[in-house]
Parts: sequence; C-alpha cells; structure tokens
Amino acid sequence: MTEQNHVRPADARPPSHAKRVGQAGDRAEKTTKPSQLKIIRKTFDGVVVSDKMDKTITVKIDRVKKHPKYLKTFAVSRKYKVHDEKNQYQEGDKVSFVECRPLSKDKRWRVLYANNH
Repeated sequence: MTEQNHVRPADARPPSHAKRVGQAGDRAEKTTKPSQLKIIRKTFDGVVVSDKMDKTITVKIDRVKKHPKYLKTFAVSRKYKVHDEKNQYQEGDKVSFVECRPLSKDKRWRVLYANNH
C-alpha cells in the first residue's frame, strides 16, 4: 500500500461535518420564547374546612371512585392547604383554587374565587 491511499484530500470532509456547521445557528432561531409557552395548571373546587392559620385555609375535595374489580362506588376525600392572601374565606365556603409555585412546605395552591351558588 502506498501513502497516497491513506491520505484524504483537503476538500473531502465527512458528510456529518456539513450538518453540524449549519445546525448550530438554526437551533437558536427555532426555539420558542418563554412568553409564548402556555402553562397548564390544575384547578380544583372544594369546601373550606379550616381557616385557623394566617393566610392559609384547608380545603377538602370529595370525589367518587369505582373499585376496579368489584365495581362498587365509594367516596374519596383529600385536604389541601391553600393560600388565602386576605384571610377572606371562612369555614363552609366553596372555593376554586389553582396550582402555583411552592409557597411553603405544604402550600402549592392559591385561591381563585369563592363559588357561592
């Protein structure tokens, strides 16, 4: 074998090199701006069961589940600590609340409005 067979010409580059050069600029242009992204937040409705904490209420959510095998329906409840900035909701009020950033160890929810039907 001669030395010339192993030497690659200067203008011959692997095809992957040409792709890498063009992609760096394209990728930066195609990214979406954070202001254009829509944040999907969970929303729940429930009843206030405690308002004894400052700027925090405890809201109970009741829902009905069906047993997968026996098909019996039963009630399941869960309590959430919800941020109430103005301390305006009392026990027994029906409220809607939405997911938000962590406000404390247990609070990740914020009151939207009261559902007084």
